[in-house]
Amino acid sequence: MQKEPELELTITVYNINPGYNQALMDSCQLLKEYTQYVKQVRRYIKEMPLLEAVETAVDYCIRNGILSDFLLKNRAEAIEMCIFEFDEERFLKSEREYAFQQGQNAGRELGRKEGIRQGEALLTKLIQLLIDTGKSAEIPRIISDCEYRERLYQENRLI
Repeated sequence: MQKEPELELTITVYNINPGYNQALMDSCQLLKEYTQYVKQVRRYIKEMPLLEAVETAVDYCIRNGILSDFLLKNRAEAIEMCIFEFDEERFLKSEREYAFQQGQNAGRELGRKEGIRQGEALLTKLIQLLIDTGKSAEIPRIISDCEYRERLYQENRLI
C-alpha cells in the first residue's frame, strides 16, 4: 500500500509583464491592475530603497485608480507582503531577462525591416538588369520562382 499520494499536475504559467498576453489582461481587469502595480514597484525600486519604493508605488496606484479599493483597505498588508516576497537577486535576474527579451524582439524587428529593404533593393537590381539586357519577359518567372531568382542573383554576382 502506498503511503504518499501521487499527483500529476500540469501548470500553465502566463507572463503578465507589460506587452505580454494582452488578451488575458484585457479579459481580467484585476490582473491588469496588478501588472500595473508591479510595474510601478519596479520603476520606483530603481530610484529609491525598497520600502520607500513600495510605499510610493502604492500611493501612485491609489491616486490613479489602480487596485485602489484593495490598497486602501489593505495598505499595510500589501506593503508588507511586497517587501517580504521581494527577492532582489530574483528581481534583478528577471529584469535582465525581460530587458534581454525586449532587446531581442527589437533586434528581430530591425533585422526584419532591414532584410526586407535589402531584399527589395536586390530584386529591383535584378529587374533593372533584366530590363537593361532585353530580358524583361523573365520578370514574371523571377517573381514566382525563388530558385530561378537565386540562380540569377548568383550568375549576375548580385549577391
